[in-house]
Amino acid sequence: MNATQEAPVLQTPDPLLGRLLDAAIEAIGTNAERLGDLDRAIGDGDHGLNMLRGFAALAAQRDALAALPLAAALESAGNLLVMNVGGASGPLYGSLLIAMGKAGAREDASVTAMLDEGVAAVKRRGRSDRGEKTMLDVLVPVQLAWEQSCREGLLPRAALERVRRAAKEGLESTRPLLATKGRASFLRERSIGHLDPGACSSFLLIDAACGVFLEDKP
Repeated sequence: MNATQEAPVLQTPDPLLGRLLDAAIEAIGTNAERLGDLDRAIGDGDHGLNMLRGFAALAAQRDALAALPLAAALESAGNLLVMNVGGASGPLYGSLLIAMGKAGAREDASVTAMLDEGVAAVKRRGRSDRGEKTMLDVLVPVQLAWEQSCREGLLPRAALERVRRAAKEGLESTRPLLATKGRASFLRERSIGHLDPGACSSFLLIDAACGVFLEDKP
């Protein structure tokens, strides 16, 4: 099956879900200090701790989440992040996952639709778009990379590798940008030259998810 023939989103528990949760929890756990360092350079320094707290809440509910259908698990995870991640990141990540879950619960659900709805929700919540030194500088390239892969009919492995590259390139693209959102915007030109911490956490999570899916693809 190629990427243009997307499998329907499963409405029953997916055995991959537990591995995805484990990979996401590990990615944040092992990189929390890095995220904090990035945030201290242009923010208030709490992004790593906030994300760590949110993903600890996911870890505590790991088995219950893994027993749900994907769409329901995404919504539940989003709600947990809203309640447990401080600052702007909780509502932003929560909006992303909740919107993806709602899209995934529809009868005609697809990965493309889930990404479209999730990214749109982050744009609305943050009142921002690509190019403003935020997580959208990773999420939008990932969204576009998947859509392009679908149009070209790439096999899943090639599509996932493209998505992974897009996430990495999106993260690196934030370094020369002037921050216009959040606390980093107060620094103006001094924000230039630093990676955005929210973009970094987005990259880490997407990279971890792609790694799990690629392990499952020959």
